[in-house]
Amino acid sequence: MFDGQFRANAEQKLRPVGQQLQRTGISANHLTLLGIVMAMGAAVAIGAGALRAGLVLLILAALPDLLDGAVAKASGTASPRGAFFDSVSDRVTDALLLGGVAWYLATTPGGRIAVLPMAVLAASMLISYERAKAEALGYDAKGGLMERAERLIALGIGLLFHQVLIAVLWVMLVLTLVTAAQRFAKVWSQASDTVPAGPLRQRHAERARNRAKDRRVARSTTREWRRRSRLRPPRP
Repeated sequence: MFDGQFRANAEQKLRPVGQQLQRTGISANHLTLLGIVMAMGAAVAIGAGALRAGLVLLILAALPDLLDGAVAKASGTASPRGAFFDSVSDRVTDALLLGGVAWYLATTPGGRIAVLPMAVLAASMLISYERAKAEALGYDAKGGLMERAERLIALGIGLLFHQVLIAVLWVMLVLTLVTAAQRFAKVWSQASDTVPAGPLRQRHAERARNRAKDRRVARSTTREWRRRSRLRPPRP
């Protein structure tokens, strides 16, 4: 819900910062790697029970994720490879943060509740997969109640007020599953109404061109065989 509008506005406002960072030689990939390192630190802090320190590191892990796009655009290095790396790093960061929460909850009474953040992680991976698969097929699966920005904000609230951490995780799980259902319904509707305009249509067109080429080759071969048959002298 916030990811589309918030990220676009934030990157526009942070573009001057990105230009300054770019002049220092820092690349978007450097910032992405820094975000992963900060997320690792946050996971260790949360797992050790230092939830406030984990919150600070969570915020520090989120900042490079905002700045890497601004740096890439300021330096003119935005590319599919960078977008792929950024997307993969987001999944790694999510796994680290929620893994740290699971580690922390496993050390508390009623350790089975540690399964809850793992369920949130599984649901978040599901909605990420839905978007990636839909875009590969030429559809749009953006949006929903609980995208990545909302999950990070909710997790931050749970770390700040540890008394409500488990309740926050339940809310995250429910809303993430709702988001998964929203994205599924959105893509299902698009797939029912139209043929996608992206890679799938290109593959259909390529197969159609190949079939037409095969038919032309077959007809040409047949005509050539008939021509040679007419020119062949009769057997004695």
